[in-house]
Amino acid sequence: MSEVKLVAIFAENKTGQLAAITQALAQAGVNIRWVAIASSEAFGVVKVLVNEPDPACEVLRAKGFMFSLLEVLAIAVEDQPGGLDAVVKTLARNKINLRNASGFVAHGRAVLLIEVESAAKARRILAKKQLHILTQEEVMEF
Repeated sequence: MSEVKLVAIFAENKTGQLAAITQALAQAGVNIRWVAIASSEAFGVVKVLVNEPDPACEVLRAKGFMFSLLEVLAIAVEDQPGGLDAVVKTLARNKINLRNASGFVAHGRAVLLIEVESAAKARRILAKKQLHILTQEEVMEF
């Protein structure tokens, strides 16, 4: 499959919490390649794309963090105006809800990470549009 795994860590929104997470991952030799943080008043979610999802989960479990492993699609898009638009229009036309999205650019290439209701359907439709869906290994090459 082409899903990429993100680790979503549920954390109390307080000073030092993120440092505890990053320290645990660093000590386990896990490299964070991308991070997104969304918080509310008391709690938040830290989503990380890491080089080694399984060891990341092991160390987080051992340290008592609550987390989940999310499967997302990583899509290579043109790093130019309209790259994101091509993806979201295709999803909308096919009635696929985009739950969360983020992206990054590295080495002149753009990567869009998306969470959708139906990953299998989205993968088929995006592939028909000649959009390249990256594997976990390909994303790590950025």
